[in-house]
Amino acid sequence: MFNWAKQQLANVAGTQEPIYGPTAIKTVAQEAKETGTPYTELTRADHKWLAMDSTCVENQVFYIFAEDGTIALCQVIYSNVAGLKVTCQFNTKIFSRDPAKPHLWCSNPLSNVGFSEDKTSFYADDCAVELSEDGNSYTIKSMNDERALVNVKITKTAPGFHAGKTGTSLYGTDLKNPWGSMRHAFWPRCAAEGTITTKDGPVDLKGKAIYIYALQGMKPHHAAARWNFANFQGPNHTAIMMEFVTPPSYGNTTVNVGALVKDGELIGVSTENNKATHKATKKDTTSDWPEPTQVQFDWSVTSKDGKPVTATIDAALGERVDRVDVMAEVPGFVKTIVAAAAGTKPYIYQYAPKATLKLKVGDEEISEDGQLFTEATFISDLAASG
Repeated sequence: MFNWAKQQLANVAGTQEPIYGPTAIKTVAQEAKETGTPYTELTRADHKWLAMDSTCVENQVFYIFAEDGTIALCQVIYSNVAGLKVTCQFNTKIFSRDPAKPHLWCSNPLSNVGFSEDKTSFYADDCAVELSEDGNSYTIKSMNDERALVNVKITKTAPGFHAGKTGTSLYGTDLKNPWGSMRHAFWPRCAAEGTITTKDGPVDLKGKAIYIYALQGMKPHHAAARWNFANFQGPNHTAIMMEFVTPPSYGNTTVNVGALVKDGELIGVSTENNKATHKATKKDTTSDWPEPTQVQFDWSVTSKDGKPVTATIDAALGERVDRVDVMAEVPGFVKTIVAAAAGTKPYIYQYAPKATLKLKVGDEEISEDGQLFTEATFISDLAASG
């Protein structure tokens, strides 16, 4: 009962949770194993906004890799703090290819938020993210910041999916009535077209893209302490990985979803035997976090015809393209959510090196060069504090 009371306080005030252990999370890997369903291709219903009336952060993010080398992102974030305050934000980022020039970062609060009747499209004043009638493309339009006028279309060129049957990990001491959740859904390989118009003129975004939906149905720093994200886009192959590690409250449990794509087909999706490794690190004197300098991503999936498929990227990261101090740069609601949390110090490290994907399909070995975009996020220590 005391733990329950502490958990309720943590829900409202953002304080540290008690130690429940790994039995208080049912990962999407467990769901996939129990149901015998490694992944499920998305239907229209899987694209709905939930707009929960309890604490959550729900977002859609589109990472775009233009043919000329430009990397950009567009993102809508819906957040609810303890059922008391709902805020929405539209973010645009264009990574500068000139080290002497800052990135273009625009983050704007949204007003008069609404959804389509089936909740698959998002609307606000001067902003819309719409799913097409056939469910194969999103159009993103925003005029809420004159520094970045967005008119972009993202069309999936391979099936969208989530892991298991629901794409969801559940948190709580009674997992039939969970108090928290984490869900991800992906369009791993997409075509991008359109522009973001800046003060210097339109930026042509024709190229490749990835779309990710994420729902953290609880305070983000209670759901995860660390994140690794990898997205490789090559001429013929895509490899993506989303990995998080829970805080000690949930046993430092690792949850990893990895997928491999060839052209328009999903080779396979797995929640087991994928791994993100920081092979070398250096201490970031600003944050004290161990910033990665060399990474390795390993995938292990089974193809539709039953063949084992493995893949590896081993890459030196070079200079990071950005370090995001989450408490300084993201919308105020995150500060509200984490303000009272002991030991919470969220930083996101972003890198965009060229890399080589090495695949082994049965006895066949394939090597492909392409663009890697990867993020390492540190939120809190993995050791329980006394």
